[in-house]
Amino acid sequence: MTDYTIGQLAKAAEVNVETIRYYERRGLIAQPAKPVQGYRTYPKATLSRILFIKRAQELGFTLEEIDNLLLLGDSHCTEVQELAEGKLASVRAKINDLRRLEQMLAEMVTQCRINPENVACPIVESLQPNSG
Repeated sequence: MTDYTIGQLAKAAEVNVETIRYYERRGLIAQPAKPVQGYRTYPKATLSRILFIKRAQELGFTLEEIDNLLLLGDSHCTEVQELAEGKLASVRAKINDLRRLEQMLAEMVTQCRINPENVACPIVESLQPNSG
């Protein structure tokens, strides 16, 4: 099949029809002209573009960043590389934050395990504002 109705396209891309309409409004995909009789049909390239958008979202790119990637798709690789490097820095910062959070939680769980009193929980106490 080379052309899809909006319903067929949504099913093939495993998205909702409203998602396709939203992508059209955002300018991420082109809305085909409506024929005098019948339904709009979307070319196979639109399916590929939607699958690209979904994959980029899975990798953590926002729709705005994806729009930039699509605009840069025909550009020189260094422009795409700059965008990807920015995203990489953001991902690495999030990973570092998550590692710190993991350490803090592990320490709290350890404190709770070795707590001689079952009255006051060290985890709850550590989340309380200081009263001093």
